[in-house]
Amino acid sequence: MHSLNPIRALRRGGLALAVAGCALAAQPAAAQAQSAGPVFSTGELARACGPAPGDANALASRSVCYAVMVAVGQSHAIYTSGPRAARPVFCLPDPSPTLEQISARFVSWAAANPQHAGTRAAEGVLRFGAATYACPPPAAAARRR
Repeated sequence: MHSLNPIRALRRGGLALAVAGCALAAQPAAAQAQSAGPVFSTGELARACGPAPGDANALASRSVCYAVMVAVGQSHAIYTSGPRAARPVFCLPDPSPTLEQISARFVSWAAANPQHAGTRAAEGVLRFGAATYACPPPAAAARRR
């Protein structure tokens, strides 16, 4: 009988299905406007993270925003930890900012970077993270290896 390692399963493709399912399920609550296709975009995520004042769907929109931010952040953590880890794209400070702070910064970043509005939401979150929470350069000793 095989033991299923959830991290290994995520790395083999379950992650893509989970994130895609989350994004597709989030689309109706995320924005009133129709998307050109089934891709949940960075622009749509920014609208979900910063709903207009008085928006009756604000609670649902923010829930979508937080779900996507957490899913991308946790997926990033899975891929950047362990013995064969990839180099992190972003590094949150300690203590970590709140979801409210991160989402507000994301909305500002998205407004300042409209060229990324049409990219997939996960890509937008990673680009935002890299620009906002840059990792320190690797130690000189680690570079020599």
